[in-house]
Amino acid sequence: MTIDPRTRIGHVHLTVSDLDRALSFYRDVLGFDITARYGADAVFLSAGGYHHHIGLNTWQSRGGSPPAPGTTGLFHVAIRYPTRPTLADALRRLVEARVPLEGASDHGVSEALYLADPDGNGIELYWDRPRDQWPQPQEGEKVHMYTRPLDVEALLAEAVKA
Repeated sequence: MTIDPRTRIGHVHLTVSDLDRALSFYRDVLGFDITARYGADAVFLSAGGYHHHIGLNTWQSRGGSPPAPGTTGLFHVAIRYPTRPTLADALRRLVEARVPLEGASDHGVSEALYLADPDGNGIELYWDRPRDQWPQPQEGEKVHMYTRPLDVEALLAEAVKA
């Protein structure tokens, strides 16, 4: 049996050490809107009025440390942008906020920027190319993907300041 193809991952909920610091990143740098806040303990954020795409809380982590390298846990959260120019605008915001990139890749099916939030959680910001632009699958594959360097300067040139 396979999962119903209409199934989607609806949101991610992260434990953070400092709610205001995390909020500054997700709201002020990435641009998510607050949909609900529970005092100094939790906040829910969304794009476009959805109830929440990201939950942040300090219920068990206030003042905590990021997981040590080599431990299990979340590798990264992927945030999909609708178009290349909207991803470019996200890159512009990162540059303006002096948030360093950890990587930038062209995967054939998508283009992605990799970074960490203030708590060390991995973040992937990406857009999917239209399916008719995806690389042709190799024998035995359903989808062909690769990892090549992304031309970050060319992407940034597509950013439009709002």
